[in-house]
Amino acid sequence: MWFEIVCGLVIYKLFSRFIYGHDPIPDLPSDSDLSFSLASRLESIYGGKSFVGLRIPDPETSTRQHIDVVLVTKKEVMVVAVKNIRGFVEVGKDGDWVCVGDKKHKPESFSDPVLEVRRQAEALELYLEQRGLPLPKGGVIGKVLLPNPECRLAYKIASQPEIISFDDWSDLKPEPKSKISSWIKDAFHGGKSDPQDGFYEKLHFILSTAPMWDRLELKGDRFILGEFMEFKGTQGDMQALINVKRSKVSKFIIQSSTMLGLGRSRVQVLYAPRDYRSEGLPASDWKEVAVKPSTEVLFQPRNSKKVKKLSITSIVSVCLSA
Repeated sequence: MWFEIVCGLVIYKLFSRFIYGHDPIPDLPSDSDLSFSLASRLESIYGGKSFVGLRIPDPETSTRQHIDVVLVTKKEVMVVAVKNIRGFVEVGKDGDWVCVGDKKHKPESFSDPVLEVRRQAEALELYLEQRGLPLPKGGVIGKVLLPNPECRLAYKIASQPEIISFDDWSDLKPEPKSKISSWIKDAFHGGKSDPQDGFYEKLHFILSTAPMWDRLELKGDRFILGEFMEFKGTQGDMQALINVKRSKVSKFIIQSSTMLGLGRSRVQVLYAPRDYRSEGLPASDWKEVAVKPSTEVLFQPRNSKKVKKLSITSIVSVCLSA
């Protein structure tokens, strides 16, 4: 009897693999994964709430400032630029950073991240003011986080107050609960006794509805920031997914495949109609369609010129920016 049961399980696994495929995790950039994991640790150290992958309009340059992490605590609003640099880093003759790796690689230069994060902090302050939440000058601070253990910094870089080196990052401990900063009290309540009422709710709402990268979550707790392009599949599947697009949907979730019979497996796609009035919708408002497991998602990762083609069965969810 046990032999028949084991054989049945083996046959089922082989059949499922034939129907659903292997669903390998695609080879995608890891910078987004790093930003999400670091944001989670920042929350545990400083408290508060983090926002990852913002694209804040910068009127001075008519472009968008790409912000890795914004951390909101009771003490401050912190813009964090994450730089996964490996090698010895020093300041070049023109003020840019120069990274010297091993002998096999040429020195690499890039714009000063400290100047960049200061510009990002200024752009965020201006954006908050435009959304009706003015902060005092310097109300948003900038930090450059260098979490790679193989990153070594010249003293001229390491001594800057905006820099969080790997050693600093490793030594950070959760901070004790502290009182709310006086500038936050003045910023929203004119110094009244309870600045929490309304201030953080409005700040969180503004940041959660700010322009940001689309967020794709893969199986295996992987996150990719970039831009959702479109679905690819049969004509019937495309018709079923006709309403799952940026203008109408804020998020869609992929559920496990269900087997309706030989050759008739389906993947359930749950999607939330876009609602600008709140951050979430009740479960009753979500809609559902079913498509074949062969359906694909085209997604262009941030900092990549190539569009990636992903099996829908390798995806957990996709959040679409407005």
